[in-house]
Amino acid sequence: MNTTPRGLNRMVLAVVGLLAFAAGAAGLALLTVPAVASWWRSSAPRVGEAVDGARTRTTLDGQEDTWLWLALAAVLLLLIVLLVLWIAAQGRGRTGTFASTEDARGPEVGRGAGTPGTVTITAAAAEQALKAALLERPDLAATSVSTWVVRGVPGLHVRVFPRKGVPAYAVAADISRLVEALDRVTGYRTPVLISIRSGARVRFSRADRVA
Repeated sequence: MNTTPRGLNRMVLAVVGLLAFAAGAAGLALLTVPAVASWWRSSAPRVGEAVDGARTRTTLDGQEDTWLWLALAAVLLLLIVLLVLWIAAQGRGRTGTFASTEDARGPEVGRGAGTPGTVTITAAAAEQALKAALLERPDLAATSVSTWVVRGVPGLHVRVFPRKGVPAYAVAADISRLVEALDRVTGYRTPVLISIRSGARVRFSRADRVA
């Protein structure tokens, strides 16, 4: 439900992975393949001469060093800015408001009452109410509830980890009934995403038993 740029993330990971793979393969080839090592020993002096020539050509009159260092610093600064923007774009979409009187999902509170004001239901209130009801179920190993903005409207993301042998359809039906009860209490009908998952916490957890 968040606005994480998954396509961009995959592309960045692919590019970084390919570069790392290429660097690792080149280093391994230099260490293990005699022909590659011999080629590098013969080519390294020419590469050094080319670097020195580029440094000489890019050194301005009256300067002792090349302006390429400034260009490299500018590129690195731009890369840092792009990385900060990329990090800031991860996981956006969380909201602290579940509903308010200005929300289009429900009727305005106080219409015709003659008293100005607004009523706001925080996301924490809705999340805690739903999570408290889910924690009473012994067939769930873990639960989490979060609120996200979906197409401009706050929505709930409910993640549950049923224990072994618990049918997923029964858990989904029970959660749907709890959400409908929350809608009736708050007066707002909100979109809900239900994620039923399995993992290590399910495999290694066990239900409490009373002898």
